[in-house]
Amino acid sequence: MKRYLAVVSLNEAREILRSGFVYPHPTEHVPLEEAVGRITASPVYARFSVPETHLSAMDGIAVRAVDTAGASEGRAVRLIDALRVNTGNVVPPPYNAVIMIEDVLINQDDSFSIRKAASPWQHVRPAGEDIGETEMAVPRGRRLRAMDLGALAAYGLCTVEVVTVRVGFVPTGSELVSHGERPAPGQVVESNTLFAASWLDSLGCRCTRYPNTPDEYDLIRERISTAVDENDLVIVSAGSSAGTRDFTADVIEELGEVLVHGVAIKPGKPVIIGRVRGKPVIGLPGYPLSALTVIRELVLPMLEHFGLAVPTARRIPAALSSPLHKDVGSDEFVLLAAGKVADRFVAVPQSRGAGVQMSVVRSNAYLCIPSASEGVEADEEVEVCLTVPLEEAERALLVTGSHDPAIDVLADLLSAEGIDLHSAHVGSMGGLFALRRNHCHAAPMHLLADDGDFNRPFLHQYLPDREILLVCVAERQQGIISRDGLKIEAIADHTFANRQRGSGTRMLLDRYLGEHGIDPGSITGYNREFTTHLGVAVAVQSGEAEMGLGVYSAAAALGLAFSPVATERYELALDPASLDDPRVVALLEAITSEPFRERLQALGGYDLTRTGERRSSRP
Repeated sequence: MKRYLAVVSLNEAREILRSGFVYPHPTEHVPLEEAVGRITASPVYARFSVPETHLSAMDGIAVRAVDTAGASEGRAVRLIDALRVNTGNVVPPPYNAVIMIEDVLINQDDSFSIRKAASPWQHVRPAGEDIGETEMAVPRGRRLRAMDLGALAAYGLCTVEVVTVRVGFVPTGSELVSHGERPAPGQVVESNTLFAASWLDSLGCRCTRYPNTPDEYDLIRERISTAVDENDLVIVSAGSSAGTRDFTADVIEELGEVLVHGVAIKPGKPVIIGRVRGKPVIGLPGYPLSALTVIRELVLPMLEHFGLAVPTARRIPAALSSPLHKDVGSDEFVLLAAGKVADRFVAVPQSRGAGVQMSVVRSNAYLCIPSASEGVEADEEVEVCLTVPLEEAERALLVTGSHDPAIDVLADLLSAEGIDLHSAHVGSMGGLFALRRNHCHAAPMHLLADDGDFNRPFLHQYLPDREILLVCVAERQQGIISRDGLKIEAIADHTFANRQRGSGTRMLLDRYLGEHGIDPGSITGYNREFTTHLGVAVAVQSGEAEMGLGVYSAAAALGLAFSPVATERYELALDPASLDDPRVVALLEAITSEPFRERLQALGGYDLTRTGERRSSRP
């Protein structure tokens, strides 16, 4: 089977999962120490009463209430029979009250006198006051909290029965290596089942990851068959597309039945839904973001049919920072970095490439663009789903513009302050326009004007009616990165790795080409664009290009040669009104901190003389 079946909608796929299987409700007993976050499978009852007998709630004396009758301020009563007790001591029969020691006069013969009568069960914790033996402590379907576990321990429980689903993960592909290994060219680290199993484990599943299985039909069939026997749900990673070595659909068809091969979602279209011996078998696409989408949109809802409770994402309104266009016919899911700028949330789309896992790392939200839609325009308000708690999203700091390793250093320093810096590498001009639309907190830039000044002339041109504050991060060296010590004069004779349009580095290059009468079309690789300096350096290191223009620190990080071309001023542009924002305050304090200076000096290629210097965009 080297083709898709009729592609179904996401809702149709979910309905097939709901109605196409008889779901068991497997359970397991787990120690209390492992039960936090788990869902109870049945009511949990106390093994004994707490307290098991009457206890004193005060330091004082245990008495028979009837013996204290008549005591008053004007008439002391001497007690013939009383028992000294401390808080928590047993109050044995026939005593049925406790008088605080502060209200007791101790006589010379160690007897007690009182001036206030006691009522029955005064200051006594009766047996079963907290809970009685066999009384229900928590009902079925409760997500157990840490404080619940403390109570259950106090009620005599050591284990608790919870809902679970046994999930078997079968990773396939001859190109796979285990995480921790450095892949050779053509190999990839098997990461899909790692993140998926961790995710499902956190929801109460018991996950088994089978060994990496090469692209051999019989071996894949044997592994899937074994997984079906040993689990309630089987997830096969990769092999769901239509390549010559994609065997998952054929194996499922031989062992059982393929119900769906292709769902109208992007990323994730090649997903397979199969049934083998009555159990669901899901075929994941190999690309990580495709696998993520399938797990979130299909597998997690299916877990609810097994009896697990799956948390729902918090939805918030947000303004989209850039347009997102798509073809009609598929639900498309886009990862976002969302942060609160002034009084509204702004959502910055991450790369839509299905293999770009850093999009996941850099995101804290996602957006579904419905199948009937052709997309969303910039600044349009959309409803986004958070993948972090709301309070964490409110602490996000959006930094949009030119890339530099210094931004990564700032992100690390701010993380210790509880601030999550999300950087979008859209180039200096892209950052300028994001700042103009109030779509970011700060825009890093290094735009060289004809008069030799950096950044300020461009801000004056594009934001003439606004004062913008410029904060110097550092002055940095830009130059040619190569393996062989090439200089910029050799650009026409070697393959080149370029930065994207709108970046300050691209503008620096184009200025050089114009001054020297070099046609950009004559440069091999001019149209091959990278969004970061490190991306350019990796392209050179891998042999994809022989040279590229970038910062010294990127070359040094990969042990490459560097030939200086220019020194430029790398600054953050921000709205002065944001200086009241604690996140922005922390950002500026980090720039002037000694740890920041030390780490930039270690990276190399930076002049820190002007670091932290502020100036206005207005002359």
